[in-house]
Amino acid sequence: MQANIGTLDRAMRIIAGLILIACTLLGFIGAWGWIGVVFVATGALRFCPAYLPFGMSTCKLPEQK
Repeated sequence: MQANIGTLDRAMRIIAGLILIACTLLGFIGAWGWIGVVFVATGALRFCPAYLPFGMSTCKLPEQK
């Protein structure tokens, strides 16, 4: 499993996930807010399986010499 999530993407996923989870726990939104767990998990693991079919990656490319 190779990382395909860059630093900014990772931070945005974790923040959005935590906000969704908090809103669900506080009763602002319904049970669909638990999807935030997926955002936090993909951010923590730096891997998004949804990127694979499209060959996407937000990681920086290694510098070529």
